[in-house]
Amino acid sequence: MSSVAQNAGPATLPRGELESRDARFFVWLAAACALIGIGGFVPTYWLQVPVGTFIGTPLMHLHGLLFTTWVLLLLVQSWLIEQRRYRNHRAWGLFGVALASMMVAVGTALAVRGFAREVTVYGDAARRFLIVPLFAMAAFPLLMGFAMIRVKQSDWHRRLIFVATASLLGAALARVFFTIFVGFGPGMRPGMQPPLPVNATLVPVMLSNLVIVAGMVHDWRTRGKPHPAWIIGLAALVTGELLRTPVASSPAWLHFTDWLLTAT
Repeated sequence: MSSVAQNAGPATLPRGELESRDARFFVWLAAACALIGIGGFVPTYWLQVPVGTFIGTPLMHLHGLLFTTWVLLLLVQSWLIEQRRYRNHRAWGLFGVALASMMVAVGTALAVRGFAREVTVYGDAARRFLIVPLFAMAAFPLLMGFAMIRVKQSDWHRRLIFVATASLLGAALARVFFTIFVGFGPGMRPGMQPPLPVNATLVPVMLSNLVIVAGMVHDWRTRGKPHPAWIIGLAALVTGELLRTPVASSPAWLHFTDWLLTAT
């Protein structure tokens, strides 16, 4: 009998133990998301704002506030679950839905305004690069929508929330690469230089998917296999990220950006 117990796989853990392990893991994963989401912007935003060297519009500050609030809310919500304070978690969840909606609206507006300014100088390079922020602003609400549909299935819901968050972290990781290769100083930030080729952004967005990979590894260790939410989410994001480059160079996309200019 003792031999059987020693050879028991992770999927044989009691349900309560699995839930406790999940809760602790998601707190740490949320902390990692907050560290990436905030830390990536330290050289190009957080160090510049206090000394008045950041160059940007009020909309950029609102964008930064909303997205920072999101990763902090994710951490708080994960902690509330770990503490079994489910009523508080549900109450803050309503705020999270409103916050996510504002993030998409402000993020899209910021991307389109920046594009309208840059296209007059950089032409098709700006048209192609527009797919980078718009892809994130399409993927995030879509994944959040699926997470809300599955709100009563907590295993799906919480994992899809993290997949949605991972779709946003590429921008923060891109700032890390910007700092390494371009440097940082007063007023320096992405957007002050010519737009990069779309495929140049593939490395940071792929690195952001490690959040999902970490979740898959956790499930593998505790359940014996990754949850389908991780697999579907990762497959969807990677497919979209790989398709961005050819789509951005297609005549259909360039026509769409021309239409966007006339509509705004």
